[in-house]
Amino acid sequence: MIIIDSPSHNAYFNIASEEYLLQKFPQEEILLFYINAPSIIIGKFQNTLAEINLDYVKENDIKVVRRLSGGGAVYHDLGNLNFSFHTLASDKDFSDFETFTTPVVKLLNSLGVPAKLEGRNDLLVDGKKFSGNAKTIKSKKMIQHGTILINSEMAVLADALKVNPLKFVDKAVKSNRARVTNLIDYLPSGTTTASFKQLFIEEIKSSNENVQVYEFDQQDMEAIEKLIAEKYSTWEWNFGFSPDYNFKKANKVPAGFIEVHLDVHKGIIQEAKIFGDFFASNAIEELEGKLVGVKHDQDAIRSLFHTLDIQSYFGKVTVEEVLEIFK
Repeated sequence: MIIIDSPSHNAYFNIASEEYLLQKFPQEEILLFYINAPSIIIGKFQNTLAEINLDYVKENDIKVVRRLSGGGAVYHDLGNLNFSFHTLASDKDFSDFETFTTPVVKLLNSLGVPAKLEGRNDLLVDGKKFSGNAKTIKSKKMIQHGTILINSEMAVLADALKVNPLKFVDKAVKSNRARVTNLIDYLPSGTTTASFKQLFIEEIKSSNENVQVYEFDQQDMEAIEKLIAEKYSTWEWNFGFSPDYNFKKANKVPAGFIEVHLDVHKGIIQEAKIFGDFFASNAIEELEGKLVGVKHDQDAIRSLFHTLDIQSYFGKVTVEEVLEIFK
């Protein structure tokens, strides 16, 4: 087995490195460790906007990154350790989550933590979840990755993933907001995310033969950065890849009541309907037509509105007041 300890806390880099390693090591068994700065990692089949508190995410500079595997949205920060096993898909049962969570459970049990695997893919302690796991198959390799909450900021986790469920109607997978907990109160005093990672690495070394440690070289770093630029940092992947959805939101502004309905395909507005009791000199159907083909994204819609006389459609309003109804 090859162990890789990522040198980066950048979520774009670490999620991109998972895909890069499929090409770098097409046959070898790998265990990648990484710790991300504040970020939200979205399941491949999720509607990003339905999973996050967009205002909070932007205000707090939290990266949003879509991963290769399915499952729900998770919050990462420096108090959360992430591990990613890569094996040949033909060697493993895709429905088996136990094989690669066993080392975590074994290590924690040795430290006096009553951890266990429950349900399909969750690790729990005292009935509370501290680790979620997901997997996928790509390029004939199977990736199973998971999180371990050591000392994550729970208040931020709750705020970053909080969203109004009435705004979206779609067929995407919604995250299960399970009761979660940090392990810090169960672990020996002084344990940190970094020190627990080292214990995990030692556990793997002790139970596997021929373990090698690999460090990314300059060529690796450049290849991963290229993948970030082309995919993992792009709106098209992190937001536009979302399944089709219908968006609905209403708000009261000084000019009156405004209600917006959008049909969105791959992040692009396909149809827009706007209702309300506002007074306007221009037909609202004209604005609805201009919204078609625009990204359902605040910056894109703002750019459109700044090319228009927005008051001619809604009366005495500001661009920001109307924008609020589109997010």
